[in-house]
Amino acid sequence: MLVTARTVALAAAAVALSLAPALSPGLVTTAQAVDGPAPDPLDAQAIRDMATALAVTAKYVDEDQALKDGYVRHGKCLLNPFGPGAMGYHYVRDAYWGSTDPSKPTALVYSPETDKNGKHRLYAVEWMVSDKDQDLTTTEDRPSMFGLPFDGPMPGHWEGMPRHYDLHMWAYKKNPAGRFHNWNPSVTCPGATPSTPASASTSTSNPTPAHQHP
Repeated sequence: MLVTARTVALAAAAVALSLAPALSPGLVTTAQAVDGPAPDPLDAQAIRDMATALAVTAKYVDEDQALKDGYVRHGKCLLNPFGPGAMGYHYVRDAYWGSTDPSKPTALVYSPETDKNGKHRLYAVEWMVSDKDQDLTTTEDRPSMFGLPFDGPMPGHWEGMPRHYDLHMWAYKKNPAGRFHNWNPSVTCPGATPSTPASASTSTSNPTPAHQHP
């Protein structure tokens, strides 16, 4: 797919429309008007960056194209240990590790299940950045994109993966928890038993655990 200025402009318009409720009368004009973490709809750069991410990753609805472009599946389907939901399978392009460029997502997240043609469906795109000091107790190097801080730092999810920060954008599957929430309550892993442990509090006074990785 050829990404042109017109393609990005059209995608930006779609992004702006998706965030339109935040600009409705009676609602605050910030991300808090959208379920879950989301960019400020008045942040023009954030909207353009989201549009760029959508424009460049649209071709990856075809799983074969992702493999052709160097995205390799790593690890297993990730299940949320803090409560309901999961992610799916991560396909990582090593050349884009550490990227905070909206046009170069580190990973693509695909469905746990396959369609009638035996292909996994594209759900989300993700950016991953190593934790510089590999110390989970410090966050001075936390990156951000779209006006949002990355999640983490957190341990690696498979052998050889460093402690890191990451940011998900559920661009191709609706996430009831919010487009930029890392776990999607509507996703499950094969053979998984739904879990709602006490640590996965739904209280607004302590929402952090449900927005973390293991």
